[in-house]
Amino acid sequence: MADDRPTGLKASKGIELLTWGTPNGWKASILLEELKEAYGTEYTWQGINISQNIQKEPWFTKLGPNGRIPVIVDHDQGGFAVQEGLAILAYLTRHYDPDHKFSFVDPLDISRSEQWMSWQHGGLGPMQGQANHFNRFAKERIAYGMQRYTGETERLVGVLDNHLKDKEYLVGNKFSIADIANFGWCNMLRVSGIDLESFPNVKAWTERILARPAVQRGIEIPSKSPFGNDTYQQKLKDDKEFAQKEEELAKQIKDAKEQYGYKYASP
Repeated sequence: MADDRPTGLKASKGIELLTWGTPNGWKASILLEELKEAYGTEYTWQGINISQNIQKEPWFTKLGPNGRIPVIVDHDQGGFAVQEGLAILAYLTRHYDPDHKFSFVDPLDISRSEQWMSWQHGGLGPMQGQANHFNRFAKERIAYGMQRYTGETERLVGVLDNHLKDKEYLVGNKFSIADIANFGWCNMLRVSGIDLESFPNVKAWTERILARPAVQRGIEIPSKSPFGNDTYQQKLKDDKEFAQKEEELAKQIKDAKEQYGYKYASP
């Protein structure tokens, strides 16, 4: 199913998810799997291979004008489309989480949840995305960009680690959409050049979330990603050539930090 090339919507009822295996995509697929487990909420999904630019095609941008995954379409609401992960989490819990298993009733907890979701949406996601770009995908390795965005990602993870020092979850002592919003990015910190062992509270939190069966199913939609922390570590053990390249990359990041006098501080 992940290999099929979508050319339009295929469902006529319920929620239809258009997504790919990225931290932003996982937000929607994890929550939909949790809703399915908790309430029996059925949904349909299609894999949108972003390397093929399917998300830029007219049929897709009609639904998600920004040309990014994920997008959901609620066929039971006249084909109402929602783009952006944060908005999708809010929409799904508002309409499909009547018992507030993954959301909140208390106005202050609602605000706390919104704050951590906004923090991810405006901080951790963009900064870590830039770290990935400069460390892995840029045509040339630019030392300033590598240390700038890897360092800022570390700072933000430090903020999260401090918040979690006496908490199991981000808000209200329960697993919620605040955790879902942040989990996907933290689940690929190792790929982003971050030493997860330096942030034990974040590490324990990600492991706690990853133990949930619905989360495990959600991060395998449309297929298992090679970027998860556990998958990355296993590849280091199994593939000596990959491990050597990663060691070289880690040295480049370290050298870039030294070149610009980077010193970790958080917040």
